[in-house]
Amino acid sequence: MSISQNDHYDVVVVGTGAAGTSAALEAAQHGAKVLLLEKGRHTGGSSNYTEGLFAVDSYLQKEQGIKVSGTDVLKEEVEYSKFKADSRIWRKYIDNSADTVQWLKDQGVEYEGVQAMGAGEATWHIYKGMGQSVLHDALLPKAEKNGVEILTLTTATQLHTDDNDAICGITIQSVETKETQDISTSAVILATGGYLNNAKMMADLTPYDTSRLIPVSSGKGTGDGLRLGWQTGAKHYGTGMAMLFGGYLKDPDEPSFKMMPSQMNAAAGQQPLLWVNEKGERFVDESVVYNFSYAGNAMYTQNQVYSVLDQGVIDRMIKDGNFMGLGVYVKRGEKMTKLQDELDAAVEAKKPFIFKADTIEELAEKMGVPVETFTKTVNTYNSYCETGDDQQFGKDSDYLVSVNHGPYYGFKLNIGAFCTMGGMQVTTQNEVMNEDGEAIKGLYAAGNDAAGLTGDTYGPNMPGTCVGYAFYSGRNAGKHAAESVNQGV
Repeated sequence: MSISQNDHYDVVVVGTGAAGTSAALEAAQHGAKVLLLEKGRHTGGSSNYTEGLFAVDSYLQKEQGIKVSGTDVLKEEVEYSKFKADSRIWRKYIDNSADTVQWLKDQGVEYEGVQAMGAGEATWHIYKGMGQSVLHDALLPKAEKNGVEILTLTTATQLHTDDNDAICGITIQSVETKETQDISTSAVILATGGYLNNAKMMADLTPYDTSRLIPVSSGKGTGDGLRLGWQTGAKHYGTGMAMLFGGYLKDPDEPSFKMMPSQMNAAAGQQPLLWVNEKGERFVDESVVYNFSYAGNAMYTQNQVYSVLDQGVIDRMIKDGNFMGLGVYVKRGEKMTKLQDELDAAVEAKKPFIFKADTIEELAEKMGVPVETFTKTVNTYNSYCETGDDQQFGKDSDYLVSVNHGPYYGFKLNIGAFCTMGGMQVTTQNEVMNEDGEAIKGLYAAGNDAAGLTGDTYGPNMPGTCVGYAFYSGRNAGKHAAESVNQGV
């Protein structure tokens, strides 16, 4: 019994997220016979939870009168990466970004509009229904109509090459029966979503203390595509970073993603208010939260981080809105009408991330930080708030809010992460390169499996670049894979 309907396909795509699904559909639209593989029961992966994609000069931006220079974006992102990003990849990505927005619309995707995130540019094209709708209501049905065969609970276990080191086949395996099948193909596109959920790879390839890292994803990004590529001669390239997004609460009783829409989580981890370390000392200008990658890096400079809120700022956020949100889950400026109830419930349930006290001294004891140091920190911070002058780290006076109205709340913060990026070096056609810098004929990588978009820190000033690149690079790989097949290359 065979797993798939056929033993030969022009293009085989591994992974059904934004990159893989776009690759499969684009290849099919260019006349290729395509097999699309998903190792889980459900398609989409972490792309299901995405909110919107990056673009410059799109029809939506034109309608809203938004002007962003593509060249300025390129320069900022490449400089942000310390020139580890590939300027050629960024140029093609930017130049094709408006077309990607239009292409998605043509497949049936609907948009809510364009917005910024934090202090970034208005490049974030928010789609209706999140990635779940984009993939399951638009792209996957369209792929099937174009003849793409989609297999779930099916993994790729090995790539095969001919005497010229070109791709000639792939072995697939049923997750349930362990049955295998060899498929002949001249093009494979790896789009498996990186390695955030592989604890060993994270420990080996990144500098992060993984005990404090909270992956907020589908859980399926275990480096499958990278291992396949590396085993086939792909250059190991561009690993070491995760898309951090600052403070995040860890509830041992719930899956990590359930905290995303929590107003308490946004209040605790995403506001430019008071942070202290395990010694009760302030250590950074907390408005770093407006650059969420930097916020994660700042937190990692300390062994532990706590945020401190008093009842006064809680009441202010309930009445007037927060300072900073968390994506589209908790919007910036949103009135935190659920916040007090969430705080009360967490305290009542004795959740390990929250501490409540009537005095600063009592709060220090509950958090386990030195009372004398913490009290001095709060008093000094309050003096800065009174004068509007942060003499320690220079935080903007708009975010200097006194901590003097009990009860007081402390929160033990971990660091949230959405994904990793990088692993295989690619050409501007998303062909995978070997150690000699030559393209491996017939092998492509897209989305988070492909390097070239970031350095050691993700650049959040242009929101939507990660999933935007997934859609673009998937299409780019699918188009070139199909064309190479059609041309007999």
